[in-house]
Amino acid sequence: MARRPRNPDATRADLLAAARTHFATHGYERTTMRAVAADVGVDPALAIRYFGSKEGLFAAAAEFHVPLPDLTSVPPDALAALLLPRFFAVWEQDKTFLALLRAAATNPTAAAKMREVFVTQVAPALSSATRDHGAERAALLGAFVIGLATSRYILATPGIADMSHEDLARWTAPVIRQILAGQPDSGD
Repeated sequence: MARRPRNPDATRADLLAAARTHFATHGYERTTMRAVAADVGVDPALAIRYFGSKEGLFAAAAEFHVPLPDLTSVPPDALAALLLPRFFAVWEQDKTFLALLRAAATNPTAAAKMREVFVTQVAPALSSATRDHGAERAALLGAFVIGLATSRYILATPGIADMSHEDLARWTAPVIRQILAGQPDSGD
């Protein structure tokens, strides 16, 4: 193994990048500290020194940001057109999201990270678009979006996985509008 120049910040960043790729490609269970370290050309002990464990590496690699705008004054009919491109960007351009999504069903750290992102980033933005029941509406849309992402990118469900962004937006816009701005059933 060739020696890398000593640069702790660069090594840590390279380990995180390699970990994101491994977790996204192989999932949490099949990713090893040894494989991540090998990709970077360092001893696995160095990865352990920086992150403590595979779970610590995963938690550090799982940091990501969902770029949602202020939705306070967005008309209900414009919500999907504003939200979906941002969701597509996270789903398709950020390896971290798919790694978390794959791992969340079986790994408590991944599930906790998904909840944290929802609670700190997604729910506040979505709640600002509602006139009532903000927490409930945000949670329902979160469930819808996670289901859509799972069906499209993890399960590759025919009919969803092969839809263009435009078609998917056309089909889902009424659902997004209803969840965030529609009249809930009175329960009568």
